[in-house]
Amino acid sequence: MDIGTVRGLITLAILLLFLGLWAWSWSRKRKTEYDAAAQLPLADDDGRLPPEEIEKEHNA
Repeated sequence: MDIGTVRGLITLAILLLFLGLWAWSWSRKRKTEYDAAAQLPLADDDGRLPPEEIEKEHNA
């Protein structure tokens, strides 16, 4: 095995990993999760900061 073959195998492995991650992230099983995440910026909140943000403001 020369270095060209090793590089080719590594490239193939990375390509397969990329395609697997792409297929997983675009699968229909994840649609409900993505839809819920897409609605988070539009959700109403009570206007209060989380405790860790309050602590940051006091320390600033």
